[in-house]
Amino acid sequence: MPYALILCRNFPSMRAYSLIFFISLISVFSCKNAAPPKVQHLPVTSKLSDVATHSLMSVVADYYQLKNALAATNQANAGKTATLLIAVTDSFTTALAGDSINKIVLQPYLDTIVTQAKLVKDIQDPTCERQRQAFSVLSSSVYAMLKKADLKNAGIYHQYCPMAFNDKGAFWLSEEREIKNPYFGKKMLECGEVKDSL
Repeated sequence: MPYALILCRNFPSMRAYSLIFFISLISVFSCKNAAPPKVQHLPVTSKLSDVATHSLMSVVADYYQLKNALAATNQANAGKTATLLIAVTDSFTTALAGDSINKIVLQPYLDTIVTQAKLVKDIQDPTCERQRQAFSVLSSSVYAMLKKADLKNAGIYHQYCPMAFNDKGAFWLSEEREIKNPYFGKKMLECGEVKDSL
């Protein structure tokens, strides 16, 4: 009689361990060839037209570039991306031309975004501290605009740092859950938390 069978017969727990081992092997080999589960992403929606929603997401994309430039404390890139944000915000305003109700509701936010982006573009400060102040106001307007537009399924994270601006706190938007703080850069890049998502 094989030695393994003698052990299993004399030690019932060995039988249980052997059974668990073989089941584990079978599950590993059966899962190896299985296709990974598909992640189903819902389409981005808003109360705006499809064209205007697409244009709104372009505003968000250029906002992210500005946020990332400030997180890297890169004044030159902050200025360039602020210029792009101004242009794409103007394009979004044009996309709203046929939607008078939503244009009236969103226009104050658009005006603030352009005004604050111009400040970021024009300020010369290698520390980016003054640009960050304008960015804070700009971020609040972008978030309020997205909420008014009833944007959904966009993968946008509304994040908050309680220590920004001498503990007054400030918000920003991110394309990822991971914190990359635009108000402190490398000094405290991971300071903050997610407060909401769109």
